[in-house]
Amino acid sequence: MTVVVLSVVPEKLRGDLTRWLMEISPGVYVGFVTARLRERLWARIVSLSGTGRAIMVYTARNEQRLEFKVCRHQWEPVDLDGVTLMRRPGDPDAPSAPSHRGWSAAAKRRRFGGR
Repeated sequence: MTVVVLSVVPEKLRGDLTRWLMEISPGVYVGFVTARLRERLWARIVSLSGTGRAIMVYTARNEQRLEFKVCRHQWEPVDLDGVTLMRRPGDPDAPSAPSHRGWSAAAKRRRFGGR
């Protein structure tokens, strides 16, 4: 099973994908294709997408039984101990979260019996 999600791509690419996959919602394509065709479809999606974004999810022989491919998207696949998760990279301009050091007030009351 292969699922392709497209956003802000040319109409030519959308029409081209309907040859092999079924469009179940605007920009969402689903179907069964061989591994060779899937790789060629992904190369075609990347080359014709322009400035658009694309995500492909397909079945694989791993623990999760899924594999992800991402093209110019805000989410990126990250492998954590053999499990692939999708992560949104942090904004480099955003201030980092303050580090909380020491004990919280509740922990102090519980641990030390103080108020």
